[in-house]
This record gives sequence, structure tokens and C-alpha cells, in this order.
Amino acid sequence: MENIGRFFNPLKQSFFLLGPRGTGKSTMIKNLFPEAFYVDLLLPDVFRNYLARPERLRELVHAHSDREVFVLDEIQKVPELLEVVHSLLEEKKGLRFVLAGSSARKLRKAGTDLLGGRAVMRRMHPFMAGELKEKFSLEAALRYGMLPVVLDSADSMATLHAYIDLYVREEVQAEGLTRNIGNFTRFLEAASFSHGSILNISNIARECGVERKVVEGYLHILEDLLLACRLPVFARRAMRATVQHPKLYFFDAGVYSTLRPSGPLDRPEEKDGVALEGLVLQHLRAWVDLRHPDATIYFWRTSAGSEVDFIVYGRGIFQAIEVKNSQVVHPQDIKALKSFGQDYPEADRILLYRGNDRLRREGIAIVPCTEFLMGLL
Repeated sequence: MENIGRFFNPLKQSFFLLGPRGTGKSTMIKNLFPEAFYVDLLLPDVFRNYLARPERLRELVHAHSDREVFVLDEIQKVPELLEVVHSLLEEKKGLRFVLAGSSARKLRKAGTDLLGGRAVMRRMHPFMAGELKEKFSLEAALRYGMLPVVLDSADSMATLHAYIDLYVREEVQAEGLTRNIGNFTRFLEAASFSHGSILNISNIARECGVERKVVEGYLHILEDLLLACRLPVFARRAMRATVQHPKLYFFDAGVYSTLRPSGPLDRPEEKDGVALEGLVLQHLRAWVDLRHPDATIYFWRTSAGSEVDFIVYGRGIFQAIEVKNSQVVHPQDIKALKSFGQDYPEADRILLYRGNDRLRREGIAIVPCTEFLMGLL
């Protein structure tokens, strides 16, 4: 696959760029900053050198005084480098660091505030439909996801399986995030059935045969590795009783589809429906980070069972989005959006479906899913 431009605005200051492996961080950084000095901490010898002597970075920067931008890739592997970066930014004006990483865990422990607000936080996501343009296929995205490393492979399914194994082996096992890889692997499979559902930690623990607190720890690992997120309930100015527990989503539709096993008792529409929800969410997360960084994505569900998949709420934006994996919109499909509109008439209400026509019904915009995803620019 040829080089595909990403929707990312280059910053004029130092910044963190966090995202799961395979999302194209390194490729994009090299394209944006071709003259930068690049330090790849995934290389064993480079990692050992900086782990033993983080102050080596100061010597390197002073030796390359003609360079303005320095890239530290996989910065979470040597978080002690943040102290050196902080001091260099204070002493040398005009210096910029791009700090890329695939895990927030060690950076959070080290304290990213060590940079004293001198570096902003940015996230890297899988491809968006608008980036792929005519190469985007909704069916392929639901099956294989949108990871550049997968789409660039001759065998996407084999690459997806290898990708998941890489995280279990390299990120989880090598860094000692859990002692029992077998339990964690079973947890991943059990958690895949919670994708797009209200999170019930006790049920997952029962299926895995482990304690509840172990599952909670595993969920934190997924979030630290940026592989999953919990979606909170929208309860602002609530006029009806809402549920309290969040929903769980994996960060990429292909990763979810690969993790979730299928058998004779599984109906394809059950898996495809939540896969479509997840695909929409991963696009919304990327779009919000790019265009509405102050906004938050929620879901809405009343205690009576009325539910809207996604609520995007922030300065200048208030959208309620329902996703339907069908080519025809029935009256019951818009009931939840109608209820939400009664409580929040200020919200723009959108229903996404697999049909081809853009419609409007009772104040609700009905939009083909592909058209909506391609329009998130």
C-alpha cells in the first residue's frame, strides 16, 4: 500500500503521540519530520544504552545542535528520559521533542507533568475512511479493521492474529503486566463478548474463573495499552433514571472480530452489529481528537432500557448517534432517538444504517453509514 496521508495537524511545539502499535505513528512522524533525529527505543542496543544512562540524550542533543526536532519512539520503555527532556526544553529555546508511545502505563507512573505543560498530548488511531478514500470498504473494515499494519499485509487475517499475539507476548508478558498469560488470554476472549455491551466485571470473572479484582486489573491493562476504552453514561441534566455502568469497546473492529470466537450457535448479525458500532466509535474517537478535543463521547441508556449508542458532547457540538446494522429503517429503530430528543431537544439526532439513501424522519437524520464515515474529515 502506498503512503496514505493522515488527518493530523503538525504541531509547532513538543508533543506526546500515543497510540497502539500498528497505527502508523512512526511512518507519519518520519513523513512530517524528515529532518528530525530519530531514536528508536524498540532497538535492543538503543534501549539498553538509554536505560543505563538516560543522560546520554543530553549529550546527543548537544552533539547535534543543528537539529531542531528529536523523535523518541516508544518513550514508555525508558520513562526516565522525560526528566532529561524537561531540562533540555528549559535550557534550549526552539527545541522540539516528539514523544511517541504505545502504552500510557509507565508514562503515567513517571508523571507526564514532568514536562511542565511544555508538551501537549495527541492520540493516534487506526485509519479513518476519509483517509483511505476510494480504498475504503465497509465490509472489509468490519472483518479486518483499519490498522495500517493489517491493511498493508498480503494476508490480513494472519497479520491480525500475529498482532494480537504480539501484544500478549511482547507488551503484556515481557513487561510483566501479569504473571498468568493463560488467564489473560482467556480474559481477552471473554471480554470480546462484552464489546459494545454494558460492562459486567463479575460475569467476565466467572467465565474466566478468576477473582473480580483480577479482571479489573486486566481491564486497566487493556486501557493502558490503548487497546480498549470504557464509554461512560451520559447523565447531564438527566430527566430519567439512567444506568450506572460503562460500556466496553476494543479500539479496532478487526481486533474485536479476531478476538471473538464464532461457532454454530452464533448468529452473524449479532457479531456484525456490534462490530459496526465499534467501527463507528473508532472513527468518532479519531474525529473528536482531531476536530473537537474538548468533547467527550458517551452512550445513553435509561433504566427502562431505552438506549442511544453514542452521544458526542462538547463545546459547539451535541450529537446523538444510533447505529443499525440493517438496510431498512423501521419505526422502532428511531424510538430511542425520539426519547432522547424529548429530553434534549438541543441535540442533533442521527441514525446510521446500511442502506443507500439519505432520509429525514421526525427530525432525525437517517444517513448511510459509509457516507457518514467518509464525511468525518
